Amino acid sequence: MDLTKEQMKEGYRLALFRKMVFLAICVIGIVLFVGILSISNYEGIGLRETYEIIWNHLCGNEYPVKSLEWWADRYIWNTALPHAIAAIVSGAALAVCGTMMQSMMSNPLADPYSTGISSGACFGAIVAIVVGISMSSISGEMGIVTNAFIGAMVPAVMIIVLSQRIHVTPATLILLGTAISYFFNSMITYLMVTTDADTLQSAYMWQVGTLDGMTWDSLPIMVAVTVIGSIIVLFLSSRLNVMSLGDNSAISLGVDVQKFRTLCLVLMAVMTAAIVSFTGIIGFIGLVAPHLVRLVVGSDNRFVAPISMAAGALILLIADYIAFQFSDIPVGVVMSVIGSPVFFLLILFQSKKAGAIY
Repeated sequence: MDLTKEQMKEGYRLALFRKMVFLAICVIGIVLFVGILSISNYEGIGLRETYEIIWNHLCGNEYPVKSLEWWADRYIWNTALPHAIAAIVSGAALAVCGTMMQSMMSNPLADPYSTGISSGACFGAIVAIVVGISMSSISGEMGIVTNAFIGAMVPAVMIIVLSQRIHVTPATLILLGTAISYFFNSMITYLMVTTDADTLQSAYMWQVGTLDGMTWDSLPIMVAVTVIGSIIVLFLSSRLNVMSLGDNSAISLGVDVQKFRTLCLVLMAVMTAAIVSFTGIIGFIGLVAPHLVRLVVGSDNRFVAPISMAAGALILLIADYIAFQFSDIPVGVVMSVIGSPVFFLLILFQSKKAGAIY
């Protein structure tokens, strides 16, 4: 018996070590790619100099006007850094929402867009871009963001209200989300085929997802919602473990399934809407990152949720770096090119290993 206990303790320590190593790799990768993205335009500036420039800027140190470091400081602080932070926040938020959705729905194919949020957000943005109608008094870029946020919340509210009025299963929620997505997609298609070429290009670029044009003004809402929402998800991680066992098991263990699922839907909707309204639709992060993390660290959401955030941030940074090398390609396109084969391989590997994908 003592030997068995020692073996169990050793196995737990090894599993915890593996989790910490994977998290450390993701964090180190994030730091490296933030630096790499920041120096892409400057041959004379290395990775160490990049972080020196960032540190000096924070300390208030200045460089001679129009020197290489002066130009690098302006580019890194005004363009590269907010761009990289937006990628980190977006990747982390979508990944943790994907973790929550897959556990809450007990469905490995669920992601933050399963309830039609992406289609609603896209419709709101397209209405502002093509028709010029804003759902608020704000105009310009922030008017598009406001439209997208409100549009994203429409399908979310519909799903939440329906789940309160009638008893729905996870499969039913996904089917309702699919129906809502088809409706909004049809309206989006109609608007896009009736507009001119220049407007169509702007609408299409938003639809496929991009991080271009991110500034410090874009970050406060994204960061605040992601931080608060992620903290709540971490507090709910133990219940998400129970929900992943199925509704009947969760009920038998004392979880009010309907109320908990409603809470998760509200949280996921707000977090996803706060990201999508600024970046457009960036797919596969919420689907691939949690699967990849579960493959390495297991299915305990107390670890999967935070490590998925780091993995999602790193994946999106890598996709953004690839998109930067091909300046005409939005990051959403690169993410789809990367995400689809990776997800395909994950399915094959997990199916071969366990006979199931979850």
